[in-house]
Amino acid sequence: MRLMLRFLSLATAAPLACFAAPATGGSGAPTSNPTLPVLEPWKGPHGGVPPFDAVEAGQFPAAFEAAMAEARQRIQAIATNPAPPAFDNTLAALETARRTLDRVTAVYRVWSSNLSSPAFQAIEREMEPRLAAFSDELTQNEPLFRRIEAVYNARAESKLSPEQQRLAWLIYTDFVRAGAKLDPAGKTRVAAINQRLAALYTQFSQNLLADEEALGVVLDKPEELEGLPQSLKSAAAAEARRRGLEGKWVIANTRSSAEPFLAYSPRRDLREQVWRKFVSRGDHAGPNDNKPIIPEILRLRAERARLLGYPTHAHWRLENSMAENPARARQLLEAVWKPAVARVREEVADMQAIASREDASLRIEPWDYRYYAEKVRKAKYDLDENALKPYLQLDKLRDGMFWVAERLFGLNFHPRSDIPVYHPDVTVWEVRQGGSRHVGLFYFDPYARPGKRSGAWMSAYRSQERMDGEVTTLVSNNSNFIPAAPGEPVLVSWDDAKTLFHEFGHALHGLCSDVTYPSLSGTRVARDYVELPSQLLERWLPTPEVLHRFALHHRTGEPMPAALVERVQRAATFNQGFATTEFLASALLDMSLHLLPDPSIDPAAYEKSELERLGMPREIVMRHRLPQFAHIFSSDSYSAGYYSYLWADTLTADAAEAFRDAGGFYDTAVAAKLRRHVLSAGNTVPPAEGYRSFRGRDAGIAALMRDRGFPEP
Repeated sequence: MRLMLRFLSLATAAPLACFAAPATGGSGAPTSNPTLPVLEPWKGPHGGVPPFDAVEAGQFPAAFEAAMAEARQRIQAIATNPAPPAFDNTLAALETARRTLDRVTAVYRVWSSNLSSPAFQAIEREMEPRLAAFSDELTQNEPLFRRIEAVYNARAESKLSPEQQRLAWLIYTDFVRAGAKLDPAGKTRVAAINQRLAALYTQFSQNLLADEEALGVVLDKPEELEGLPQSLKSAAAAEARRRGLEGKWVIANTRSSAEPFLAYSPRRDLREQVWRKFVSRGDHAGPNDNKPIIPEILRLRAERARLLGYPTHAHWRLENSMAENPARARQLLEAVWKPAVARVREEVADMQAIASREDASLRIEPWDYRYYAEKVRKAKYDLDENALKPYLQLDKLRDGMFWVAERLFGLNFHPRSDIPVYHPDVTVWEVRQGGSRHVGLFYFDPYARPGKRSGAWMSAYRSQERMDGEVTTLVSNNSNFIPAAPGEPVLVSWDDAKTLFHEFGHALHGLCSDVTYPSLSGTRVARDYVELPSQLLERWLPTPEVLHRFALHHRTGEPMPAALVERVQRAATFNQGFATTEFLASALLDMSLHLLPDPSIDPAAYEKSELERLGMPREIVMRHRLPQFAHIFSSDSYSAGYYSYLWADTLTADAAEAFRDAGGFYDTAVAAKLRRHVLSAGNTVPPAEGYRSFRGRDAGIAALMRDRGFPEP
């Protein structure tokens, strides 16, 4: 998820959610140009849908010019309105002023994440600084801000509803945090910083994508495929054909290819090659080297924070989070660090015992960890990931998550073939409440391909709202699963199945939204709160109800045996030392980087010294090394905020216990409270208040430690 300002940002808005305002409503006639389909009001069912089938990359520059001109005109009309400032003529009007621009931006973000061709990348390099400049132009409009401030200051006596008061607080706060109160020189400098950062973020992202697409490990002989799942073999052959290497195999330089290879290949020399390629993305001399970009980003962020009145970028970013300040975030990270590292020592000892029996001279290295972890899993729990994979068909798991949504929230998913899509891989479902009331559309784009960024994410092309009548949401889940051979099902790993459910949790957050104003809708909540619904939904994957119905063997159709389900559940805390430590290392470095008084660092030297200071186990690397840490260097999004996954997981573990205490994960009363107070509320209430309304109290760390099998504090 990319986010700088929930309400304002154009240059940084991207997955987790595109934050596109709805396509309908608003004052004045929308900009229309039949030669630019991307600029047209969305047509079709359910309030209109993006015209993906009619859009080409070359349309974006002209469309943005027209859309920004229209938005300027509408915003200026608000700023110069002779009527006294009021909620409706200022804040509500501002909510609808960028309808056209938000539509264009939503489609543009789809191209950026999924269809990033060289031609589009050139457009992106041109547009990102201009979009950043437009956002600053908005926040630095003094007459507009004076009206916003007047409405905000009078919010209590103006008899605004609680949701309207929340919107007034949000818009006013976002403007101030963007520099609306700075003097002219400060505003000019902040704008220059934001434009330069937008260019650097784009360069960082494009460098990383280039390394993922161009680099890889070529396998020449069939014996080099020993131990690999058939799905990975097929994908490696397809990747080789794409590169003109018929008769060979290529392990692509992406997580979806590298991690299964590291887990299953007995060839230690090849594991090392694949591992080194993967962890060196963005970290080598040449045009794609991201290391020179990092210090400049850090310096600019630090300068901007000081101009805005904050001691560091981290203090600026966390001000309105649940953590509130960097000290509280670090306190949580450090509380979990020592137990996690201690568990890694135990995991390495178990792996080393097996490795030493095979080769007395072998010492576990980072490229060995996943391979020998699988051997330990087999020895300790009689559980082989390869035994699970035949039961984990992508289509069946997708049906399983739909089934969970129906059981918990009464949401039904119906396939639609009449909705335009941007790639043949994409399918669309209409979502209905109780089988009748339309809730939204769900777009599903599961497969890896050239031009698509790695990882998995959720986007919202349009947010739910009801300012001018009911507007339903359009959400998507995007992943990078490896396509299967024609006629074969796509089989995924257990971790990938969890990721599938995770992203669907974000989608449900958007689909369950029930608010009036789009800026408060769906996933537009504090960064360390937004991962609660997604991380919580992962908990339904291992339930017997899902596995018995949807974990079906791809050849026999038989459900996963009860004994195998039981072994999955017994191994729930397996390898938590590795998973927690690789994440924590990235989160701790993210926070420490953004607290530096002088961020003029050598990224490689800083990463090495800081990990040594922390006592990072030598057998593990950070989940995201700095030159490939797109979460924090491709936007402001998760910068000084990567901790938020752990913060949200403290809530997740506690929320899961609410279901268990009530008798199980399908308790309808607890699900109804979750929907009412968390999923539907959006940002209409402070997150801590929303969570307390759901749980009846705040969450502590004890449930998190129990959940990971660590000693309780």
